[in-house]
Amino acid sequence: MSAPAMAAATISSAEEVAARTQGLDWDRAARDLDAAGNAILEGLLSPDECRSLAGLYPADDIFRSRIVMARHGFGRGEYKYFSYPLPELVAALRTALYPHLAPIANRWNEALGIDVRYPEQHADFIARCHEAGQRKPTPLLLQYQADDFNCLHQDVYGEQVFPLQVAILLSQPGRDFTGGEFVMTEQRPRMQSRAEVVPLSQGDAVVFTVRSRPVQGTRGVYRVNLRHGVSRIRSGHRHTVGIIFHDAL
Repeated sequence: MSAPAMAAATISSAEEVAARTQGLDWDRAARDLDAAGNAILEGLLSPDECRSLAGLYPADDIFRSRIVMARHGFGRGEYKYFSYPLPELVAALRTALYPHLAPIANRWNEALGIDVRYPEQHADFIARCHEAGQRKPTPLLLQYQADDFNCLHQDVYGEQVFPLQVAILLSQPGRDFTGGEFVMTEQRPRMQSRAEVVPLSQGDAVVFTVRSRPVQGTRGVYRVNLRHGVSRIRSGHRHTVGIIFHDAL
């Protein structure tokens, strides 16, 4: 990793990120996830940290691949997957967020009758991914400009899937870009899809469902499927960092 890129990614230490994450209202986040499949973590990153991470985009030596969405029918815009070792701030976020989400993931799997349980620490789950051949890191940095968008999709990269992920908005709506809302859709059995726009400011994170979640119905718990995307950017530039907890094949 180049010296400027390394410096830009280490504004906060892993200990500082862990302490900041520990102070979030995780009870409220769990309730929001149960109710809607998403939860906002306000002010997870500072403006300086946001600018730092967005500024990594040109540093090709820290990424393993670049995806131009239009070439694959994913939308318009592009993103890059980080290489291992991850930038310190990205690695710290992945490590610090996971232990708060694993109990929710385990509770959801129990409700859905899924036998899989997730370990308390992210390193142990990554070891499970690597044993299954999923060794490619999945945290990514996304870049959009005017008229770009991200089609509704699910980030599933192999048999090992952690059911929650996090996206952090690095740009400021109304100043850096307009449009470009984070959007989710939920498909319940025998019902039309429900759409939701999740409002975010710079530094806010959204925790959301990767693929499906349990819902309590009158006849018991049932599964609903969700997808996420980004609406059309109307002006400016938008950057987001995505924290996916499972690795890829």
